Amino acid sequence: VDPATIWQTVETAYVVVMLACLWLPSTLCQTSSPQHEQLKFRLAGYPRKHNEGRVEVFYSGEWGTICDDDFTLSNAHVLCRHLGFVEALSWSHSAKYGAGTGKIWLDNVMCSGSETSIDKCLSRGWGNSDCTHEEDAGVICKDERLPGFLDSNIIESKVRLKGGAKAGEGRVEVLKGSEWGTVCDDLWNLQSASVVCRELGFGTAKEALTGARMGQGMGPIHMNEVQCVGDEKSLLKCPHKSITAENCKHMEDASVKCNIPYMGFEKTIRLTGGRTQLEGRVELLAPNASSLEQWGLICGDGWTSREAMVACRQLGLGHASSGLSETWYWDSSNVTEMVMSGVKCRGDEMTLSDCQHHHIVSCKRAGAQFSAGVICSDSASDLVLNAPLVEKSVYIEDRPLHLLYCAAEENCLSKSAVRANWPYGHRRLLRFSSEIHNVGRADFRPRLGRHSWVWHECHRHYHSMDIFTHYDLLDLNGTKVADGHKASFCLEDTDCHEGISKRYECANFGEQGITVGCWDTYRHDIDCQWIDITDVKPGNYILQVVLNPNFEVAESDFTNNAMRCNCKYDGNRIWLHKCHIGKS
Repeated sequence: VDPATIWQTVETAYVVVMLACLWLPSTLCQTSSPQHEQLKFRLAGYPRKHNEGRVEVFYSGEWGTICDDDFTLSNAHVLCRHLGFVEALSWSHSAKYGAGTGKIWLDNVMCSGSETSIDKCLSRGWGNSDCTHEEDAGVICKDERLPGFLDSNIIESKVRLKGGAKAGEGRVEVLKGSEWGTVCDDLWNLQSASVVCRELGFGTAKEALTGARMGQGMGPIHMNEVQCVGDEKSLLKCPHKSITAENCKHMEDASVKCNIPYMGFEKTIRLTGGRTQLEGRVELLAPNASSLEQWGLICGDGWTSREAMVACRQLGLGHASSGLSETWYWDSSNVTEMVMSGVKCRGDEMTLSDCQHHHIVSCKRAGAQFSAGVICSDSASDLVLNAPLVEKSVYIEDRPLHLLYCAAEENCLSKSAVRANWPYGHRRLLRFSSEIHNVGRADFRPRLGRHSWVWHECHRHYHSMDIFTHYDLLDLNGTKVADGHKASFCLEDTDCHEGISKRYECANFGEQGITVGCWDTYRHDIDCQWIDITDVKPGNYILQVVLNPNFEVAESDFTNNAMRCNCKYDGNRIWLHKCHIGKS
C-alpha cells in the first residue's frame, strides 16, 4: 500500500474523531490542553475547609468549573493530586459548595485514577458541556500534602477578610507582593464590596462598612478610592489609587458583610443555664444508641477559648469572650450525658463537628458539672506583633550572672544556668523589642481579676497572666534549641493611634490591658525580654514569637498570633531577616 494513502487515511480518521467530539454530546474523547497551557486549580465555595470545595480550573485564560455528570472518586483522586494532596476522601455533586460562575470547562469526565493530569482523562472536551452551574462538582481531599509539592499551580486569593465575628464579614485586606495591607474607605460602596464577596466565594455584599468597623489593620494601606463597576473578577482589577501614609489612616479601613446561604448550623447547638442568652453550658443535638437524636453535653477536658470561638460562631452569637471547662454553677438542665469529648479546634471552623474530637466519648472528669461552657460577645480583641521592630532591634548581650538573680527566680534562663558558678561568669542573651498591637474590636484584658494576680518581690511587680508570650529558637527542622517566655507582668497602653486615649497603666496597682487601637511595648532592655542562647552553636535558625500561646484570653483571630524570622548566628553576632506574621 502506498505510504501516502495510509497517512491520508489516518488523517481522515483523526478529523472524524475530533468532529465527533465537538458535535456528538455522548462521545467521550481525551482532549489534552495545548502544550503551552499550564492548567491551574483551586478550591472555592462555602462553607468549606482548606482541603475541600468546588473544583475550579484555569484554562484558556479563564476560571471555570467541572460538571458532576459521570463524576467518580477516581476523578477526585486526580484533582486532589493537582491541588497538592495525596488523595481524595470523597466528592460532592449538585453544587454542594455553591454554584460557580463563568465556563463549565469539563463534562462527563471519566478517569481511572492513575492519570497524571485531568486532561488525560476521557471527557467531552474543553468547554463542551450541557450542564448548568447547579451541577458543579466538588472534592474532599485527604489533609496530607504530597512530599515536595510546590503550590505553583494553585492561585490563592489575594483578598481576605479579618476581624469579623461571622463567616463572610470582616476587614478587607489585599496581598501585594508578599505583604498584606488594607483598603481605605474613600468612595467605598456596595459595588466594590460585592466584588470582594464574589471573589471569596460568597454572594453579593449586604453592607459596605467604613471607619474601621471591623477593627484597624496593621502595615500598609494598599488601595484608596476603589471604584468597581461590579462585574470585575477581583478587587485588584478595579480602578483605584495607590496611596501614601498622608492620604489615609487605619481608622479608615474598609470592611464588608456578604450575603451568605443559610446553613442552619445553630439548630444542633444550644446554651442552657446562663444568666443571659450569650452564655451557658453547651449542649449538642446528637444521635444516641437507638439512632435517635437527643441533646447531650461536651466534656470540658481541654476546652479553651479556641473551641469556644467555634461554638459561638455556630450559635450565631459572634465571638467568644471565654471558654469554660467547668459549669457546675449553670446546672439548670436535665441533660447529663456526654456526647462529645477531646474537642480540639483551630478556631476558624464553622461547627464543632468540623473540629477534631474523639470517635468514642472519653472524659476524665465525669459529671455534668465538668461539661464545656461559653460566654459569647459581639466583639473581641486581636493581638498582632510588630514584626519589623523585632528585626530592627535584635542584638546579643553577654550579661553578668550577678545581674540575673531575679531573672533566674522567674525561670527566664536556660536549664544549664543552674550549674553555673554564681555570681561569676555570664549568660549570652538574644535580645529584641516587642510591640504588641490590639487590632481587634474589644480591649485585651487578663482573664484573672487583680485579686488573683501574683506579686513578684524581686522585680516588685504583679503578674496578671502566667505566660503572655513564648520566645523560641528553632532549628531548620522546627526542633526547639532554646526558648524564653514573657510573663505578663505589666499589660498597659504604651502608645495609641491618633484620637485614641490610653486606658490602662500598671503604676499604683492600676488596671492592666491593651486598648483597641493601642499597643504595649516590651523594650529590649527589660528582664526576660530575651532567649538564653548560651548553649546554642553557630548556625541558621528560626526565631518564633507566639502571643497568648495558651489561648488564655479569647481573640477574634489566633492565626496572626505567631511571628517567625530567619536567623543567622555566627557565634558573635546575630542577624534576622524576613520577619513575618504566621508560622509558615
